[in-house]
Amino acid sequence: MIDIIPAIDVIDGRCVRLTQGDYSRSKIYSGVPVDVAKGFEDCGVKMLHLVDLDGARSKRPVNLGVLEEIASSTSLKVEFGGGIKDEGSVSSVFDAGAFRIVCGSIACSAPDVFAGWLHRYGGDRLVLGADVRDGFVAVNGWMEQSSVSVGSLVGRLLPEGLKTAVVTDISRDGMLSGPSLPLYRELSEAFPALEIVASGGVGCVDDILALDGAGIPAVIVGKAIYEGRISPEELRNL
Repeated sequence: MIDIIPAIDVIDGRCVRLTQGDYSRSKIYSGVPVDVAKGFEDCGVKMLHLVDLDGARSKRPVNLGVLEEIASSTSLKVEFGGGIKDEGSVSSVFDAGAFRIVCGSIACSAPDVFAGWLHRYGGDRLVLGADVRDGFVAVNGWMEQSSVSVGSLVGRLLPEGLKTAVVTDISRDGMLSGPSLPLYRELSEAFPALEIVASGGVGCVDDILALDGAGIPAVIVGKAIYEGRISPEELRNL
C-alpha cells in the first residue's frame, strides 16, 4: 500500500496551507504545529513532511524551532524543506532532528553542489524537491520559474546517487482536484529506479488509491486532511 505522508507548512510558526504556491492565498489551520504532528502520529503515520515557507522566501531555514519540537516530541520521521542553500543549513537541519532533507532550488540552480551533498550524506538522507509548473521546475518558494525541465533534472542527479524525489504539480497544489497522474506515470516510466513521492491535488481517499494503483510508492497529503476531506479514521485505515 502507498505510504501516506501528512504535510505541515509553516509560516510565522503556524500551520498554514497555500493555494497553488501563492503566499497571498494562505490559510491558517493551527497555531501549534507540534499538536498537529501529534495528531498525525496518533493516526499511525510514520513520516511527516515539514515545509518552512518562511525559509523558502528567506533562502535560509527559519523555523528550526518547530522542527526541533516535533522531532523531540514525536516518533515521526520528519522530512524538512525550505531555504536550504548551503551545507551549513544542511547541518543545522539535521542537528535540529530532521530524518531527511528535501532540496529544490539549490538542486536546480546548482546541481553540482547538490550532487556533492548526495555523495556526502547519501540518497536516503537527501531528497530532490521538484516543484513543477508546465513541466519546468519552479524555485525560491515557487516564486521563480526556471528553464530546467523535471526530466532533465532527475536525469542529471540519478547517476549522483539520487533515490527519491518529491514531485509537486503546482497547478494542482491546494486545489483538491486530483493528483497529476500523467506526470507521475511519465516520470515512473522514464526513471524506474526513482522513488516518486506525489504531492499536490489530493482531495479524497480515491485519489490516494489511484496513485497506489499507478504504482506510486508515497504521497504527501495536506489540505484534504485539514479540510476534512480525509478523516483521521480513514488515515488510520489506509
